[in-house]
Amino acid sequence: MDFDIPEDVTTLLKRLDSFIDEVIRPLEQTDDNVRFFDHRREDARTDWERDGLPNVAWEALLAKAKRLADDAGFYRYPFPKQYGGMDGTNLGMAIIREHLAAKGLGLHNDLQNEHSIVGNNIGLLLMLEYGTKEQKAEWINDLAEGRRGFAFGITEPDHGSDATHMETRAVREGDEWIINGEKTWNTGIHTAKYDMVMARVSGEAGDGSGITAFLTPMDSPGVKIEEMLWTFNMPTDHGRVSFTNVRVPHASIFGGEGRGLQVVQHFFNENRIRQAASSLGASQFCIDESVTYARARKPFGKPLAGNQGIQFPLVELQTQCEMLRALIHKTAWLMDKNGAFSVSDKVSMCNYWANRLCCEAADRAMQVHGGLGYSRHKPFEHIYRHHRRYRITEGSEEIQMRRVAGYMFGYMQQRAPKGVEES
Repeated sequence: MDFDIPEDVTTLLKRLDSFIDEVIRPLEQTDDNVRFFDHRREDARTDWERDGLPNVAWEALLAKAKRLADDAGFYRYPFPKQYGGMDGTNLGMAIIREHLAAKGLGLHNDLQNEHSIVGNNIGLLLMLEYGTKEQKAEWINDLAEGRRGFAFGITEPDHGSDATHMETRAVREGDEWIINGEKTWNTGIHTAKYDMVMARVSGEAGDGSGITAFLTPMDSPGVKIEEMLWTFNMPTDHGRVSFTNVRVPHASIFGGEGRGLQVVQHFFNENRIRQAASSLGASQFCIDESVTYARARKPFGKPLAGNQGIQFPLVELQTQCEMLRALIHKTAWLMDKNGAFSVSDKVSMCNYWANRLCCEAADRAMQVHGGLGYSRHKPFEHIYRHHRRYRITEGSEEIQMRRVAGYMFGYMQQRAPKGVEES
């Protein structure tokens, strides 16, 4: 394995840096847009009078940045070339995500809602892989252009991580399906025109098969956003949604009847390795900022950096970053070479450790910076609050560790879920 960053990715990083300096940062400084990133960020981003939803101006700014990135040819890096992308690799995405996150908070990359000038459009990738001919014709251009998208209705109030125990059910009636149930942590549901609702159509609780994905219009009779769940890091785009006798056509099935959960799992590994890379980048930012501050800060007439109590914790964090970086690059490279499910254990290792490391790095940065680090005038509290979420979402660290144990002790195999073919 060659540990050098591929030349095409190195060139792209330089172009991204120039784009950020010449286009994105000036926009960030225009019309007091910096309020979304400085000490006012949580208040500026949140519409407290509208159920804590994201501020309309905040989301409009993110959309503008994405359009500029798309016009410049960066946003679609992971997309196929036929849709304006670069056929980006998992290794390339991991390196890019780390690079952008290591720059700290900014309009170039804000992971609170997966915003980035290099897109991570899971919806489009799913549509390309599993959409019917008719669904592709209807959706692909809109997804690529960002004109519309869909949320993912997977988690249920009483089951959380155990997605196979699904109480939401769909019953066929002629050429229609009737959906009844409830979803929670339905992220992005405040603006999504559709929700990809997972519902059991056959089998029993605990079965991996028999769950079907339905592309459900949010304006369908019987669909109701019951509440928006306020979180550790506001604003909220996480809704609890109920479905009461919701009728959808048979053509709304996505990925085949009974195969919904397997289809979504196909891209979990790709998303998890990218998430791990982002957490690694944010960790590195916290460490770098702490080193810079410790060298400049001189309490009692001597630099903080001269104290081993400051040095050693940062040395341990930096060592973990270096080891994790090697594992992330290796894992992403193997995914490109052998398929996303060839290294599921290593993806889980990368994911849970990176998310935990980021929280530890942010906490240490607060400690090194003292009172200023605890304030909102530094970004560490925001980084901590956001990345703390990743230790729970998309598979808690306990779920990730259980997956690793499954491969270690022979309970699981490195293969795609039944019915899913790796491309």
